[in-house]
Amino acid sequence: MQNHSFNPVIYAVLAAMLFGSCAPAAKYLLAGIGPVMLAGLLYLGSGAGLALYLGVCRLRRQDRNDMEAPLAKADLPWLAGVILFGGILAPVVLLISLEVTPAATAALLLNFEAVATTILAAAFFKEYVGRNVWTALALITASCAVLSYSPTALWGFSLGAVGILLACTFWSLDNNISRNIAAKDPIPIVAIKGLVAGAVIIASALLMGGGLPALPTVAGVMVVGFFSYGGITSVLFMMALRGIGTARTGSILAVSPFFGVAISFAIFEEPLASTFWIALPIMVVGAYLLITENHSHPHYHPPMEHEHRHCHDDGHHLHAHVGTEPPLSANGEHSHRHFHEEMTHEHPHQPDLHHRHGHGKIK
Repeated sequence: MQNHSFNPVIYAVLAAMLFGSCAPAAKYLLAGIGPVMLAGLLYLGSGAGLALYLGVCRLRRQDRNDMEAPLAKADLPWLAGVILFGGILAPVVLLISLEVTPAATAALLLNFEAVATTILAAAFFKEYVGRNVWTALALITASCAVLSYSPTALWGFSLGAVGILLACTFWSLDNNISRNIAAKDPIPIVAIKGLVAGAVIIASALLMGGGLPALPTVAGVMVVGFFSYGGITSVLFMMALRGIGTARTGSILAVSPFFGVAISFAIFEEPLASTFWIALPIMVVGAYLLITENHSHPHYHPPMEHEHRHCHDDGHHLHAHVGTEPPLSANGEHSHRHFHEEMTHEHPHQPDLHHRHGHGKIK
């Protein structure tokens, strides 16, 4: 059996790297752009870039349905929730709140997203979170707090600070809702999210009296959005959700401030603060606990029929083919509707698409 379990961790780390790069990149783009307009252009760029990619695939007659499950009508309510909470409410509330909140306070408060994501995943979506994951989350959060510390910054729970906590809660809802459509093709999901949310936010900015910046600036902001703010970052995040669940993906994404500081140092040649070297080993230990988590026990799989990208060497996809299925890729994967017989077995696993079971007695 090949080991595919490490790939989702790689996707989550790459998402953290790209999300962390957004802050230093935005330094070049903030001048002359209002915060709401900036958020809209970033999201519009993320959606437009992925829509362009899908258009190229169509022109080249590449059928993505051979490799990824398409969105269905039943997925639309979940997609609407992702757009509303993660694409519209969270960025607008965040950027408005940032105008009245000290930067260091905001950086520290933004780490609440990982905490809120894990709490919601465990409390409301019944995702199993063990001792190692809670410990890892605490270490990563502590590391981010150290990294964000500034002895000269003001601290206070103003309306702006409460707004940032609310934005983090919206994003945590987005993260948990996304797990319900994580089996589907992530590229059209993120493309629709970016286009719809970007259009709504830009229209709102224009109604509030804002204006569009010059065309070169618009293009630059949209490119940053495609790579860092949504776009590829969100696609990688959803691919990670498939394999390691919401809580673990959200926890790994909490290391993004580390990448932001490192990239800022590389671009702007700013000296690294002493807190960087204190935070680094704490973050490494937390990431190590997540990556090396070994959760194994006898568990029951009920009979199930669904559609998603899968391989046939993972001990779960044992179904026969009738000859009409899409061909396997070079990695031995394809997508089609398939049926799982009920089974009870034991092996190391994480809360992926097939392991969202409870942790009481097995059947």
